[in-house]
Amino acid sequence: MSGGSSIGADSNSGDQQDMGCLGSKDRLSKEDMDFLKSHTRYDESTIKEWYKGFKQDCPNGKLTPAKFVDMYKMFFPSGNAEEFCDHVFRTFDMDKNGYIDFKEFLLAIDVTSSGTPEEKLKWAFRMYDVDGNGVIDIQEMTKIVQAIYDMLGACSSNKPADSAEERAKNIFAKMDENNDGQLTQDEFLKGCLQDEELSKMLAP
Repeated sequence: MSGGSSIGADSNSGDQQDMGCLGSKDRLSKEDMDFLKSHTRYDESTIKEWYKGFKQDCPNGKLTPAKFVDMYKMFFPSGNAEEFCDHVFRTFDMDKNGYIDFKEFLLAIDVTSSGTPEEKLKWAFRMYDVDGNGVIDIQEMTKIVQAIYDMLGACSSNKPADSAEERAKNIFAKMDENNDGQLTQDEFLKGCLQDEELSKMLAP
């Protein structure tokens, strides 16, 4: 009995004791499992692995913004990830309830790790569209490019030479086909898919 915690000690189902039996649901419901199998590229055992890790990090099943930033900091120790994390968190949290549940988490991981370029860019578009009105303006673009720069860290060797404003302006000018000062999702996708350098930069 580690640490003397007796919660759930009486439910001696051997396969669960390594989960710490926190009394909250240790298993994914069948509906959730079926949903994730049909909406991601993962199979059942992979989904279970992810779920186990998710529950270890978030025993109550809710990934909060603060916890999310901590996770990201592990990947980008030299940069300031908080600003960028805000944007990513907002995009993961599809129902906008202030936390990320396991389904939202896995769907987002699936898209960002194994989605097609187009899926990744649609996801990125949602992230850039800070106010959620379906188009990106130059301020939104600058904000995110700046956040990416900050996250990479000032000393990073792959940090581009131009400033975030310049970079955002150039990207924007290239993509804004009808010069109306706004990018629709179509303009964004088209612009990125035609320009390899851009897609690398925009869907980090």
